[in-house]
Amino acid sequence: MARPEMLKLPEVLKEIGMSRAAFYRMRARGQAPKLRKLPNGQVRISRADLDAWWESCTEHAA
Repeated sequence: MARPEMLKLPEVLKEIGMSRAAFYRMRARGQAPKLRKLPNGQVRISRADLDAWWESCTEHAA
């Protein structure tokens, strides 16, 4: 089974066109994609979680 693609936060921020501060504000409100924190403190977001989040944003906008 292939490992899921894990994106670094700067990659996600660039893709969605959002600042780090805005992303963390959304996260505090429970509106951001799920983060996974690594033991070294870095965070990753799976491609599947990001795609699902994008899809949910589209549904709410319609």
